[in-house]
This record gives sequence, C-alpha cells and structure tokens, in this order.
Amino acid sequence: MPSAAPKSAKKRPAPSQAGPKTKKPHVEKASESKAKKRSRPVTSAVQADSAESSEDELLDEMQEDEEGEDELQEAGDEMEVTESAKNPNAARESHKAQKALLEQRKAAKPHSALLTEAKRAWTLARQKNLSKEERTKHINALMDIIRGKVKDIVFKHDASRIVQTVVKYGGQKERNEIAEELKGKYRELAQSKYSKFLITKLIRFCPAYRAQILREFQGHVLRMLLHREASSVLADAFELYTNAYERSLLLRDFYGKEASLFTVTAGSDEEKERSKKGLRGLMEGLEGDRRKRVLASLKENLVTIFNNPDKGAVAHAIVHRATWEYLAAVAEIEDEAEAEKLRREIFETCQDVLAEMVHTKDGSRVVREFIAWGTAKDRKHIVKAIKPHVERMCKDDEAQLVLFSALDIIDDTKLTAKSLVSDIVSSAPSLYTSSQGRRSIIYLIAPRTRRHFTPAQIATLAETDPIRAKTSKKDGTVRASEIRKAASDGLLQWIAEKGADVARDTGGSLVVCEIMLEADGDNLLKALSTPYPSTDPANPHPISLPHTSRLYKTLLQGGHFSHSTRTVERSPRFSAREFAVRFVQLVGREITVAMAKAEGAFVVAALCEQLAEHADLEERKTVKGWFDAKTRNEVEEADGKGANVLLESLKKL
Repeated sequence: MPSAAPKSAKKRPAPSQAGPKTKKPHVEKASESKAKKRSRPVTSAVQADSAESSEDELLDEMQEDEEGEDELQEAGDEMEVTESAKNPNAARESHKAQKALLEQRKAAKPHSALLTEAKRAWTLARQKNLSKEERTKHINALMDIIRGKVKDIVFKHDASRIVQTVVKYGGQKERNEIAEELKGKYRELAQSKYSKFLITKLIRFCPAYRAQILREFQGHVLRMLLHREASSVLADAFELYTNAYERSLLLRDFYGKEASLFTVTAGSDEEKERSKKGLRGLMEGLEGDRRKRVLASLKENLVTIFNNPDKGAVAHAIVHRATWEYLAAVAEIEDEAEAEKLRREIFETCQDVLAEMVHTKDGSRVVREFIAWGTAKDRKHIVKAIKPHVERMCKDDEAQLVLFSALDIIDDTKLTAKSLVSDIVSSAPSLYTSSQGRRSIIYLIAPRTRRHFTPAQIATLAETDPIRAKTSKKDGTVRASEIRKAASDGLLQWIAEKGADVARDTGGSLVVCEIMLEADGDNLLKALSTPYPSTDPANPHPISLPHTSRLYKTLLQGGHFSHSTRTVERSPRFSAREFAVRFVQLVGREITVAMAKAEGAFVVAALCEQLAEHADLEERKTVKGWFDAKTRNEVEEADGKGANVLLESLKKL
C-alpha cells in the first residue's frame, strides 16, 4: 500500500503577510438574506424563532415518513430471521411479499409518481452551497414537474415543502406562476399546518399578488386570528410584509359588516388614500348612530379577541393597532362621560393581558394611554400586571416606554419605587450592556435628557403629558425627584461594588457618569490609583481607555460640556469640588504626574481647573507643588495630546 503523503510543514501566513485574499467561488444566496422576525412579547420565553423551528420540524416529518417505510422493511427482515431457521425459503418469500406490499402502498397514494419525481429534483434544488446557475437549472427542472399540479399536491406535507423551495429560490416568474395557480385557495392554505409557511412566503415574495391574497382573507380575519395555524400568517403579514393600504385590508374586518357599505370602489386611488388613514379615514363624514355602530362593532370584535387569550392573538400587532384606533376614536367623542365609559369598558376587558401588548408600537401606546387616563386603582393594577416582566421590558424599545410613562405619570411613587424602580436597579448589571438597558437605568436619574434620548423618543413620551396634566395631581419635578431618590442608593451601591469594572465598558462608562453626577463615590478613584501605565496589555489602566478618560474628565468638570453654549452644564446634585479633593488624596503624585505626561493630560487639566476655582483648598497648593518647573518641562517635552491645555491650566493654580 502506498505510504500516506506527508503533511506540508509550511505554516499559514499571518493576515498581514498573506497577500491579497483568493476570491471565493460565487455561491448564490437565498433572496431572503435574513428573514425579518416579528417583535417578541415580553411574556414569552426566549427561544429559537418559531417559524424556522416549525419548518425544520416539518422537514423532519418528511424524513420520518420516508424512514417509516424502511422501518417496516426492517420489521419484516427481523421476522425473516426467526422463520428462516424453520424454513430456508420463508425469508425469501417474506421479503418478496413485503416489497410488493410497499410498492402497492406507494402506488395507491395520489400523485405518487409525480411526488417521487419531484422529490428527486427537490433534493438537488434545496442544497445550500449551489451556484446561481446550478440553482436555476434545478429549480426550472422542479417547476416543469409540478407546473399545473400545484393546487393538487400543495396540501400534502412533503409536497408543500417542495413548493416552498421553488418560491424561496425561484425567480419572480416562478413565484407569480405558483401564486396564480393557487388563487381561491389562499385562506385554506393559511389554515393548514403544513402549507401556512407557503402562504407566508407568497405574501412576502409576491408583492403583485399580496393584495389579492389579503382580500381572500377578508370576512374571515377574526376567525383566522383565533385559528391555531392561520393566526401566525396574519401576524407576519401585518407586521413584516405589508404597506399601509394592505394592512387596512386586514383591519377592515374589525370595523364590522356595516363598514363595508361605506367604502368606495375597491382598489381605486380614493379608496387607497382613505384606507391608509384606518378607522379615522373610514369614519370621515359619518355622524351620529353610524359612528356609534362602527365603534360598537370594533369593540365587540376586540372583546372576542381579549376573551380568548389562550389563542395567542392578544400578542399580535394587528390587534394592538385595532385597539389603538378604538381608543383614538373614543378620545374624539365630545361627551367626556361617554368617552370615559367606553374607555373603561375596553380596559376592564384587557386589563389582565396588558403585559402581552407592550412590545409593539401600538400596543405600547395603548398601555400608556390606559396609564394616563386610569384611576389610582387602575394604575396599580397595570403595575401589578407588568411587574414580573420589568427586566425584559427594559431591553425592548417599545416596552420600556411603558415603564417610563409609569414613572412620569403615577403619583404613588412608593408603589413605583417598590414595584418598578427596585427591579430596574437590581437588573442594572445585565442592563448596562445594551443601549435599551442603559436608557432604562438613566431614565431613573435623568429622565428625557437629550444626551441619551432622541427627539423622537422624547416626543413620544410627551404624547401623554396633556392627559397627565388632567389626571395626575403631583408636580412632575417632585415626582422625578422622588424616583431619583428611590433609585440612587441602589445604583450607588452597585457603582461602589462594580463601578471600576463597569466603567471599562464603553456604554457602561456613560451609565457610571450619569450616576456619579447624582451622588459621590470613591471606588472609581481607587481604580485610578493603580500603577500607570499598566504592565498588563489585557487589562489597561482606566486612563488608557478613551471612554473612561472622558468619564473622569466630565466628573472633574462637574457636568457635561454643551457644544451649543460652549460651557459646562453643572449638575446640581454632584460636587465636583469634593471629587477633585478625593482625586488628589487617593490617586497621589506619582500616578497623576505619569498621566499628565501621557494619555491623561486632559483629565489632569480638568483637575487643575476645578482646584483653581477654590483658592481655599489645601489640595490646590499640593498639586501646584507636584508640578514644579522640572516636571512642567518634562510635560512640555513629552508633547502628548492635551499637553498645552494642561500647561495653561497649571498656570491658574
């Protein structure tokens, strides 16, 4: 036997020495790149994407179905072994009979020959690592096999997967061809355990047929929302793949049968423009009893959904949009007593499932509206409903707005401090690593600050301010102060224990800065007193990290620098004077001078500026003594970044 070829001793070159990278062969990517996902309710457990996992399960079923035939064959073989001892010909005869039985079963299945041929082509077409040319060739071959017969086979679990592959990897022509062939069956497809994935793909990849598909759903939307299989199809379509007009087609069923009489010609420009406005567009020109009947139908349909929380529809964005449109219409009713009556009726229906609504834009608006208009008892009930999910809400862009509104509106700060603030503070170690989590922490001590909240977010939170002015008695400044006081102890304790480590993180340094501007603490300065520069490259000195260096500079200044006014905005709750004194006492001469000659010049300059403002401080003279003529010359010769600024600041001492 020839000896094995010796392994090459040549090492792989380092990235900097490897030269230009070799071109990779072009592999065609699926046109969906990365599928969008629906926003996940904060009440649900963290798990893999349900749609993808379900499709994989169905693929496994296909394989199990084929393997079942093999198991039947194996069972027959086992019988052969026992019988062969008695009769040598028994095994052969049994095998023939078993094989004949399997062939008969296969042939008895409808379209068995077609499915066998299609599976053969599908096995080739669905492979992931194919070039575009190869993929197109196999998809065309598969399409030639199933063309004209899609409607006959699509409800079979294995055939449905085959058609999905054509829609997923095929061109627009093939997709439209399949969509055309399935006309009249769209609703039935959506209600099937296997073909629901196909109808979702058609809605996604066939924009020309999307409105037609959704029109087949009209008149059945509410039943489909409560259907085990069809519910997810509507949810995906509404939240991920449709435009304003197409969403209005799905919402129309909520408005009742009478609403269809008010619409103009379907598909006309006038109808599209009016439909984009939703319920408000439908009710334009309606008066008196007609408006009341439409609102009554909408309320009745919403109650049906809310009374069936086990069906899962409560968590879907389409239900949240319909609920928000109802509340918006109720707010326009001139009779305040009537408006309050209708608002209370819908609140009492959904008050126990509000936590399942906070993760979408419209659901968040609904819950914030209930908080704003609610009584003290209502607000307490809402807080109780969302309390188990506070940490998940803090990490969600829409859900966290509900928490912020609760902090802004609820007068009972003892309730919010105990039920919401304490949970946010205790979750701070896991929150500061994400932008959403950092906002949740910062809102406790610096609500609606433009430094951390966008104008759009502030405007969204301000939507309930006019209602708050009517329903809340406590002054907003007093309420914010009480929330800040409730959060400060816990946050400062966290900073005292973990502040030095948290400040090393880019986002964490922002959180630490805001917390420190509200109170004082020494642990950050103790981290600075370690030898500089650090001898461990994997654990650099805090001053060597740009974001941490900015943190210390901001604290020594006593606040953030405003680019608009070109001045430092001093925090009224933080003493930069005391922080500068502790800096001198804890960091010491050796580390301070070393920082001044290298990356910490701006920080030492801020220290000098702060001490120069207080002539009575002994530490002012101490620092001046550290930087004698020789040391200043060394700083100047080092010519580090910020050296000139530092030398100017030293002159003020």
